[in-house]
Amino acid sequence: MDANPTLLSFSGSDAEPLSIRAKAAVFADRTSRDLLLQLERIAPSSMPVLVIGETGTGKELIARHIHQLSGRKGPFVAVNCGAISEQLAESELFGHEAGAFTGAVARREGWFEAAHHGTLFLDEIGDLPLPLQVKLLRVLQEGEVVRVGARKPIPVDVRLLAATNVDLADAVAAGHFRLDLLYRLNIAQLRLPPLRERRGDILPLVEYFIGRYSQRLQLAQPALSTDAAQALLAYGWPGNIRELENVVHFALLIASGSEIRAEHLKLAGAPVPSSQHDASGGTPLELMGQQLRQLFAGRHPGLFHELEKLILNEAYHHSGYNQVRAAALLGISRNVLRTLLKRHGMLRESDTGAPWQGAHAAVATA
Repeated sequence: MDANPTLLSFSGSDAEPLSIRAKAAVFADRTSRDLLLQLERIAPSSMPVLVIGETGTGKELIARHIHQLSGRKGPFVAVNCGAISEQLAESELFGHEAGAFTGAVARREGWFEAAHHGTLFLDEIGDLPLPLQVKLLRVLQEGEVVRVGARKPIPVDVRLLAATNVDLADAVAAGHFRLDLLYRLNIAQLRLPPLRERRGDILPLVEYFIGRYSQRLQLAQPALSTDAAQALLAYGWPGNIRELENVVHFALLIASGSEIRAEHLKLAGAPVPSSQHDASGGTPLELMGQQLRQLFAGRHPGLFHELEKLILNEAYHHSGYNQVRAAALLGISRNVLRTLLKRHGMLRESDTGAPWQGAHAAVATA
């Protein structure tokens, strides 16, 4: 764990069109700090950025931090594409003129105009209807919007940030997302790892939320017991930072003493087996080393073959059975990956490596 982790937090505002799913992010884990360095390199440019990550990992916080570092003078405007109706989505994004449709009693600017000289963050971009994807592509290419019911284009200077928790390459293959829009959005990509892949961030986040909610609840700030810390580190966190925040908040409400113990933690999802994690919260490679030493002591025949198969299976599953992404995870070429997959009988009939499949995968991991 880094002695001085970087913390991002957001208190929220009633004026925000998009609710915040994770209110704090910590860059203490080595994986997180690498992400922060990549973010800081990308932020000063005006290029679109695609942020990929599970729900609750802090995608909007990352987008806000990019905006803060970009030097843009306009506002940060966040929109949840999955929360606006298909009938009103065009008006919400591009605005409308009075009388453009029933109920349009006055002229209204859209989110693009509202974000002029600033940043527009489109969360859940994969939920945007196909007809609007065409118009969004045009706005990105031409730098202008046309309000519903109008003919005259309006120039806009907006930096677009988009986020998704789905594989847009798969959405393209299914006909739900335009490949040309994916090319346009995926110039720079930031993958925000789930909390289970950056365990060095867990305890700093816990400390932050304990301090925050203790102050809000006007309670003396309790300590975190060793057994509670071990339980938090061993848990799988399917809900990511949002779930962690809720767990800490609830623990503060029911802990009657000066300490939060393991029995105060309401961990709803399936925990990671404790035998796979060291109580000291070591790095994943250190924990793997401990498990390997136990395997060596047990004299398992064919151990290398089984470990190779396990690594391949986990990487292939984690990447959504995308060969390009799995190869990148393991630091090997796609040809080497395919050879290993064939060796272990893990190459499915649908994974033939057709040219169009490879092109979509390359876009998703560029």
